[in-house]
Amino acid sequence: MSSALTVDLNRDRLHDVAAPKTYTTDEAFYVALENHGEAVHIHLHLDDTLSTVAQLAGGNHYVDAGSTETVRVDVDPDDEPVTGKLKIVTGYGAETTYVDVTIEPFEEKNHGVDVDEELGKPQRRDPAEREPSLSEQFAGMSSTSSDGGVPVVAIGGLLLLLALVVGLLVDNAVILLGVGVVIGGVLVALALQTRS
Repeated sequence: MSSALTVDLNRDRLHDVAAPKTYTTDEAFYVALENHGEAVHIHLHLDDTLSTVAQLAGGNHYVDAGSTETVRVDVDPDDEPVTGKLKIVTGYGAETTYVDVTIEPFEEKNHGVDVDEELGKPQRRDPAEREPSLSEQFAGMSSTSSDGGVPVVAIGGLLLLLALVVGLLVDNAVILLGVGVVIGGVLVALALQTRS
């Protein structure tokens, strides 16, 4: 829904009408009749050209003092822009104002994302390029590292020693239980590693 077409009534004096000279939309809209003074009767009318693509929800309106009334204008856009006049009358014909209203053809807004068709096709990898699985990586390890680094058994032993020291220094049953679990895990890992 486009923004409302605002019409100010009785701002400077009784039966005063202030409206924009032009208004453009491609969808239904509201005429907001804002009364700044005493209560007033308003008549709205679409000329013959504008009424081919727009319909007012009633022509005669009563607007209380200091209030705003909104009048819906339904729109059925054409393939080409249509411009006509909205006539606003107050004081039983004492004041008349016209707004040139243009109804543009409706343009559907594209909120989608363009996707390359190549993304929908499965990509095949060369088996030589794939990375080894975690089990393949562990199976490839030996008890000593191949690049002359620290042996895997030495790292496991260091972790075991660290867990034992923490277990001896801490006097908390929950932490001791956790240290026991870590020690058990390290021993199982070392046993599996030395077996291969």
